[in-house]
Amino acid sequence: MSFQVGIVGLPNVGKSTLFSAITKKQVDCANYPFCTIDPNVGVVEVPDERLQKLAAASKSVKIVPTVIEFVDIAGLVKGAAEGQGLGNKFLAHIREADAIAQVVRAFEDSNVLHVDGSVDPVRDADTINTELALADLDVVTKRISGLERQLKSGSNKQAEAELATVRKALEELNHGTMLRSGTWTDEERVVLKGLSLLTFKPMLYVVNINEQQWQDGSWQERTATLQGRCVPICVKLEAELASMSNEEQSEYLATLGKAQSGLAELIQASYEALGLITFLTSGPEESRAWTVRRGAKAPEAAGRIHSDFETHFIRVEVTPWQDFVAFGEVACRAKALTRVEGKDYVMQDGDTCYFRVDA
Repeated sequence: MSFQVGIVGLPNVGKSTLFSAITKKQVDCANYPFCTIDPNVGVVEVPDERLQKLAAASKSVKIVPTVIEFVDIAGLVKGAAEGQGLGNKFLAHIREADAIAQVVRAFEDSNVLHVDGSVDPVRDADTINTELALADLDVVTKRISGLERQLKSGSNKQAEAELATVRKALEELNHGTMLRSGTWTDEERVVLKGLSLLTFKPMLYVVNINEQQWQDGSWQERTATLQGRCVPICVKLEAELASMSNEEQSEYLATLGKAQSGLAELIQASYEALGLITFLTSGPEESRAWTVRRGAKAPEAAGRIHSDFETHFIRVEVTPWQDFVAFGEVACRAKALTRVEGKDYVMQDGDTCYFRVDA
């Protein structure tokens, strides 16, 4: 399962430089607004140290990680919802993403211009969030009008239920509430997701900081009032790390007192925001990571491997990855560390699985 995270923000906050670093794909990051015209898409591997250990235990020929898709979307400006800058064209690109990573700048650098003339990450976030909310207001208002016209021609319970949900969304937006923060039933969530509303999507704040702020944590003072998960990333450092080998990266990060890169933290935060977990398979041919939604049951996970597996699922043999690495597959069965689970089993992160299906 590949999922898409749209990288958004004001011009010159470091979006395209971040994208270039994490995908190792060069994009135009000139120091002027609107240099990114078409959304750049890059697919990157999700780092998972468990795979290397499982591959060693199984003597796997290859390792196959899961992936994440990042989309670099042109810088938004105040008035984008009314067509300012490059306007609604790029709001449409955001609607296609599963989650939003909003880049805000917290570092000072007189050589890098800011579209508003000064650095204020909270102000920048307010600008972007306002534009997203205005765009949602437009969608919701038009949908209400359409549903009201539909209901004038006769009673329709499905349309009535949707109208109630959309009117509730309109009220939340008019009160300045991001829809992701609202209280919704499962049925209401289906309606809102179907409308691709921007403020309903999970959002992370990627705080672009300098190396000193990354080490001393002083960036937190400038972002204390942001409502949501903040992921600090020194974009300049990530660009340097992108040119290093894995071993060189680890050594360099160790000198800074960091266990992982900003990219690794961003991926982890994206997983958490989207409610995703990873299960694993391992054998002589390959050790592989698979992604499913948190709460998914075993047949659905089997379907990630092959669509027929979900239909013909019988059972799954589950071994905690730590036990698999410590003792190996055969010994785990002998020690009763491998469990046999049925169709109602809820998958857990790190489950190492062998699925049994009908021939």
